[in-house]
Amino acid sequence: MTFDIVFAGVGGQGVLSLATILAESAQADGLRSKQSEIHGMSQRGGAVSVCLRLSTHPIHSPRVSRGMADLVVSLEPLETFRYLGLLKREGRIVSSENPIRNIADYPALDSVLRTLRALPNAHVLDLEALARHAGNSRTTNVVMVGALSHLLPISPATLEAGIRRRFEAKGARVVTQNLTAFRLGRGAMAGSTARD
Repeated sequence: MTFDIVFAGVGGQGVLSLATILAESAQADGLRSKQSEIHGMSQRGGAVSVCLRLSTHPIHSPRVSRGMADLVVSLEPLETFRYLGLLKREGRIVSSENPIRNIADYPALDSVLRTLRALPNAHVLDLEALARHAGNSRTTNVVMVGALSHLLPISPATLEAGIRRRFEAKGARVVTQNLTAFRLGRGAMAGSTARD
C-alpha cells in the first residue's frame, strides 16, 4: 500500500506542521513515511507545498508523481488549483474555503469556491470557523487533520496521540484546544461526506 498526499497553502498557515503530524502519526501506526522539503516561500504569505508519501514498504522518493496523489489538501482555496495535475482520477481534494489574499489580482472568492466545489471528490470546509469554535483561531491546520482522519490509513486514536505529543510542551490548554479542533474537523468532514 502506498498513499500519496500533496499539501498546499501559504506561509504562516501551518502546512509543514500539518504534514509533520501526519508523518509522525503514520510512523506510530507502523507505516513508513517520506516527506519532501517544504517548497515555495515559507515566510508568511508566500505559496508553500509539501509532499508526504505513506507506505507499507520502503519509499525511495519523497516526490509525488503526476496523476498519483490520493489526496490534495489545501489550507488556502486558490492554491488547490496548482496541484490538480498531481491528483489521481479517483483522488480526493480537501480544502479550506478561507482565502489568504496574498496577490493583488486574487479572483472573486465566490467563483473560486464554486469551481472548487464542482470538482469530483472535493470537500470544502470552513476551517476558520471551526478553529474559532475550538477556542484558538490558529488551529485551522489541526481542524484539517480531523477532516482528513476519515480518508487516511492512520487510526484517529493515533492522530489524537500525535496531536498531544506535538503540543504538550505548550500546556494543557493548547492541547485541549487542538484536540477540540481535531474533533470538530472530524465531525465536519463526516457531515460533508454524508451530503456527497
